[in-house]
Formats: sequence, structure tokens, C-alpha cells
Amino acid sequence: MNGFLNLLKPPGMSSAAAVGLVKRLSGARVGHAGTLDPEACGVLPVMVGKATRLLPYFEDKGKEYIAQICFSCATDTQDAQGRMTEPGRGMPSEDELLAVLPEFMGDILQRPPAYSALKRDGQPLYALARQGKTVETEPRPVRVDEIELLHLLAPLTAVLRVRCGGGTYIRTLCHDIGQRLGRPAHMRLLIRTRSGCFALAASHTVEEVQRAAEAGALSSLLAPMDTPVASLRAVSLSGKALRRVLNGVRLPLSSFPVAEGERVRLLGDGELIGLGEGRNGLLGLPLLLTDQVDFLSRHPHPSAPANAE
Repeated sequence: MNGFLNLLKPPGMSSAAAVGLVKRLSGARVGHAGTLDPEACGVLPVMVGKATRLLPYFEDKGKEYIAQICFSCATDTQDAQGRMTEPGRGMPSEDELLAVLPEFMGDILQRPPAYSALKRDGQPLYALARQGKTVETEPRPVRVDEIELLHLLAPLTAVLRVRCGGGTYIRTLCHDIGQRLGRPAHMRLLIRTRSGCFALAASHTVEEVQRAAEAGALSSLLAPMDTPVASLRAVSLSGKALRRVLNGVRLPLSSFPVAEGERVRLLGDGELIGLGEGRNGLLGLPLLLTDQVDFLSRHPHPSAPANAE
């Protein structure tokens, strides 16, 4: 079983627990494409089987969130689960909020929160924080493409839509906006509405996944292996060229409709077998997902024409 499960993670479930659930139900190797905090909900792309090897090659690593920022206080976790560290000083006006939001867009530096899954000496920071140990984190570059103020809500809250790159902490963004305004704040609610090419509208609930697994139809919920690299041109292989590529042989680039420096999807009988790339006149193989023995066990008589889509 190979592919991507667009899981709608519920609040209260950790990303690790979500992966564990899918692993138990599928019996396959499983990983996820981007941690989502336990109290947050929304899109969690789960990679099943060989799909786990595609993560470094995702074309789109952007994220989109709906976040509720609360100006009642600042907390040590920067979200509603933490302990108050600074009392609030009232709600900013719409104009005040709109004036500072552009300062948090573009390429910015962000200091990761003490309560995070980042590791120091092999231990996650949240574990050290719970032991009362203070770990100073270094600011690191992140990208925020857009922050849109959607609503002002009573009492003391506002709703934001954020589009950003991977590694951006939305609760830290809420905390920092509060600090900039001189009105301590934390993140009260977070929904991830998009992760790369996976959107909330096409996600599956835990209950749907469990029912599908009970019916022996879990694979029907999986998006194809090439979903996150679908923008790459596809090159279909057959015959001797297919067999040689499956054995990891780099062939002359002149034999393929692939330009120097271009990365493509390699297909055999319609199946994604790996990624190819024009390198120094040869078809390089940055990723090979199968070999000849494994492929021929599923396709005894491969017949796909050798051409490009």
C-alpha cells in the first residue's frame, strides 16, 4: 500500500499518534509531512509505504492556516494550553492590527517557542521545558507570504488567515504580534487548511479512515504517489531502457526527452518508479522507488510506450 492520506487531524491528537493510527490500520511504513500541534486541527498529509521517500522532493511546501489570536494574556506555550506569563492590556483596534501585520510578512526571523518538538542534545524542547529547564532558542529565517485579518471577535480575539512556508510557528506569530502592539497575546485556535497540495476540503476524518480500514478499502482513500510532484513532466519508459533504469543505470540523456538540469517523473506502465534529472549528459536518478524484480512482480509484461507527456 503506497500513497498519501490527506488526514483531517482532530484537536487533542498528536501528529505522532495520528501516524501510529494509520500505521496500525495499514500495516505499512508511515510518516507525516509536517508536525501539527496536538491541540490544532486540520490537514496532516500522511505518507504511506514508499511515499515516505518522496518528502524531500515535494514541489510545494507551503502551508495555510486559520488562527485565532487572543489578547487576554501571553502564555509560556504561546497557546491556550499554557500558563499565563503576562496579563493582557485590552484589545487592539482594527486599524492598529492592520498597521502592524505587514511587518510580519515576507522573509522574517522567528524564535522557535520553548515548547516545541525541536531537539536539543537529543531531547525535544517541550520535554526540557516541562522539567523546568530554560533553553534559549536562536532566531531562524521563515517566510510568511500573507496575513489577512478576517474578523474581530468579542471578547479580545481576532481571526487571521496565514499563508507561509514550512517551519513557521503560528503561535509564535500570534505572540510576536501581541508584543509588537504592546498587548500580550497567545494563539487560541489553529486550523491548518492547506499543506502543500493537500487541502482541507479533500481531507478524511479519523472515523472515515477507520471505517475504510474495517472494510478493507483503506487504499481507496490514498492519493497517488506522484501527487506532490505532479507538476513535473512525466516520461514513460519501456523495454530495455525501463529495465536498465530499474537497475539504477544512468543512461545517455540523448535517449530521452529530458533537458539538462530538468527534473521529471519516471513512469513504467503508468506507475511512478522514481524521479529523473538531466545531469552532465546522463539521466540521473535522484530517487528510485522500485527495482526490476519488484516492478516485474507487479507488471510481468511492461508495455508502456517510451515517450513524454
